[in-house]
Amino acid sequence: GVQLHYYLWQLQTYFVVRRLHRRINFDLLHHVTYVKYWSPSFLALLPIPLIWGPVGGAESTPKPFRCDFTKRGQIYEMLRDWGQWLGEHDPFVRLTAQRCVLAQATTPETAKRLHILGALTAQIVSEAGLDTKELTSLAKLTCSGQSAIRFVSICRLLHWKGVHLGLRAFAQADLPQDAEYWILGQGPEDQNLRGLTEKLGIAQQVKFWGQLPRVEALQRLGECQILLHPSLHDSGGWVCLEAMAMGRPVICLDLGGPATQITEHTGVKVVAHTPEQCVRDLAAAMTDLAASPELRSRLGNAGCQRVREFYNWETKGRALSRLYTSILQSESQRL
Repeated sequence: GVQLHYYLWQLQTYFVVRRLHRRINFDLLHHVTYVKYWSPSFLALLPIPLIWGPVGGAESTPKPFRCDFTKRGQIYEMLRDWGQWLGEHDPFVRLTAQRCVLAQATTPETAKRLHILGALTAQIVSEAGLDTKELTSLAKLTCSGQSAIRFVSICRLLHWKGVHLGLRAFAQADLPQDAEYWILGQGPEDQNLRGLTEKLGIAQQVKFWGQLPRVEALQRLGECQILLHPSLHDSGGWVCLEAMAMGRPVICLDLGGPATQITEHTGVKVVAHTPEQCVRDLAAAMTDLAASPELRSRLGNAGCQRVREFYNWETKGRALSRLYTSILQSESQRL
């Protein structure tokens, strides 16, 4: 019932803000939502410039990949598709898109849908970031002295997180015999993934750590050289930023939020046309990174620099302040 609660909460928020506006006279509204473009902000009804987002959620699993899912996973994807369709036909969602002065989207997929809904301006902005203290502490987590190649995935074990693709790629890649693949997290796909490791003959090289506290999970990440993040429809990808901040290269799919965070200078983005092609290309990327410490170092250093430049909360805060000023100046000139 959380989605219904959220929708009703948005409606109640409108009346609270309208009452406050009469007393305070706001200059600008910024609605920071659940990262979901198919739920409205009723604040768009107020006569004040509104920034909407960052919102996401237009990302979806490419159709060819759904055949790998269990019945439960296929039903989930179908219901999610219906939810997007219903949301886009909610008149208040369209009103939100049409009346906001700026819509912020987490991904190009969502920006495209926002334009279709009537948003005049859609800006791609990640909702993820790290503060300076975190960046400093993460940079200290190194795996010096560790000779064995270790890949790691950190996520809830859900069908759309793509860990099954990572396992199949690990089995195909040309890797040293002592290479390992660590999986941190828990979820309904746990047993299916464990069974897949037996089927692929890699059970001895794959370690399931289960759900760990964040501090311990980051320590395990620091003991690995490469983050493998084959998610099929993430709006964000916080673990990608954490890995980059540690100087770890990232392998991800060229989909959703991670594809906006990772560049050719910081990792490898694999296109997702079919499961077979995707697994083959993931395996090739894993082989290349495992074989070249120089490549890992170069990508990792560039990733660390990128996070500090673009995903530091202090930097994002200054950019937001400039954005507010720019919008208010434009509104003043228009009036």
